[in-house]
Amino acid sequence: MENFAITLNHADEVHHFEVGEYLHHDGEQCKYRIYENGTYLASFRPDAQNYLHICQNPAGLDEELLDQVADYIESQIPHSRSRSSNEDASEDQKEI
Repeated sequence: MENFAITLNHADEVHHFEVGEYLHHDGEQCKYRIYENGTYLASFRPDAQNYLHICQNPAGLDEELLDQVADYIESQIPHSRSRSSNEDASEDQKEI
């Protein structure tokens, strides 16, 4: 995924963010970084299902705004499909 821009309205303010995706490095857990006007604001780390959690928030942004940003980023990345035990059982019984 390349860097991309998003615009969000929050608390009667319009925010224009740039989102950058970074590979996980040894000891580095933050994968998505958020910038506004070239200034680093916050970062997120994905869990096993690619749902994002705040990793760093050096700009002290409102968590509701960060939740909006995370929701938007999540909508742009594929999520692992969780399988229920019923799906597991039915797939195990398929004949090959």
